[in-house]
Amino acid sequence: MSYRLYTRPVPPFADLASDPETQLFNWVLIDASGDIQAQGVRDTREHIEQTLTQNALENVRLIGLIPGDEALFCFADIPAKQARFVRQALPFAVEEQLAQDIDTVHLALGNREEHGFRVAAVDHQRMGLWSELFRDWHHARLEALYADASLLPVSEHDWAICLDGDSAMLASRQGEWLKMQVGNLAMFAETLALPPTDEVIAEVRVAAFGTQDELDQQQALIAGLQCSGRLVVSQHALELMPLELLAHSHHHHLCTPINLCQGSYALSGDGKSALRPWRPAIAVACLWFLLQVGIEIGLGVYHQQEADDFNEQAMAIYQKAFPSDTRTHAGNVRRVLEGQLRLAQQEGPNADFLTLMKLAGQQYAQLPGKESVEFNTINYSRSRGQLVVDLKADNFAKLNALRSGLTSSGLNAEIGSVVNEASGARGRLTISGG
Repeated sequence: MSYRLYTRPVPPFADLASDPETQLFNWVLIDASGDIQAQGVRDTREHIEQTLTQNALENVRLIGLIPGDEALFCFADIPAKQARFVRQALPFAVEEQLAQDIDTVHLALGNREEHGFRVAAVDHQRMGLWSELFRDWHHARLEALYADASLLPVSEHDWAICLDGDSAMLASRQGEWLKMQVGNLAMFAETLALPPTDEVIAEVRVAAFGTQDELDQQQALIAGLQCSGRLVVSQHALELMPLELLAHSHHHHLCTPINLCQGSYALSGDGKSALRPWRPAIAVACLWFLLQVGIEIGLGVYHQQEADDFNEQAMAIYQKAFPSDTRTHAGNVRRVLEGQLRLAQQEGPNADFLTLMKLAGQQYAQLPGKESVEFNTINYSRSRGQLVVDLKADNFAKLNALRSGLTSSGLNAEIGSVVNEASGARGRLTISGG
């Protein structure tokens, strides 16, 4: 189940630069349905982390809330629509609304409204301290930083006021927020009474939140706001602390705050991404891939060297057989040989009549008992390159011995039409070769 941890530092604020461990927090832990599972008042970071450990919670989504007066709200009227151009023009669009050098201010871009883009401006040095305060918590990963007043639920009201001790948080339906001392609310009443637009309205609805004790203590102030004639104030009692209201409003999307974790404070490089548990497996897979690629490259080089050696050997043999051929190389030697063989097959056998007769006579001269072998007729076919001899011998063994001798000399010799008679055997010997 997904959990969100809302943490809000409480005054007096510690020295965030040298002693952030002593800072105390109010905190609320809610589950995915928005129900509060745990909460605390004025606890240290260590105590909150121990609570998460005791409940075996991991990767809790941490929402950090900084004081609303640390982040100035302003509008940026920029006609561009592409985010890259909007961010380039943003410093120039809000520079006149800020009381300090624009280079010392961190700007966070919000949604686009009727009057322009909503922008939160925070001093760079302060933003760096707040960012460090909420980073690297055990069992929790920072998801966003917001100005606390920007999480007030306005809903159907024009303004929302939340009493918080000596201070008050305010937010308007236009998305503005601010924080001031409770005693200054009376002077701010005229600003609250102004309609949010140019339209003429009879009343401005204001929702006042606070614990019952705070509402009771500030009844005179609330009555003074209502005496302005235009403000209609409705009171809403909180059970414990304002942080519960802010967490409920944010979880149920009753507000549109600006996440301050942008630009150089963006969370994409904080090492807490969803892939972090898989990093060892990814590293092993990458190492295996690199090894496999290395092996494949090595085998490729080895086989290429072997192929080059075989090509050199083949060309050495070919050059020995055809020393005058200078056009043939390793790339086409196979095609050249195949062409030569195909041409030889088309031209037929290369042994002529005289060659066949010479070879046949040599084998006859070497034949044992050749006196009993008689040649009756001899025929030669030039088109087929065949010499056909009708023979007669006292036995078939001598005919077969003559055929075997011709075959061993490299000729093709076959005996057909064999007839065994009382006086011996006769047959037809067909000779071809080359």
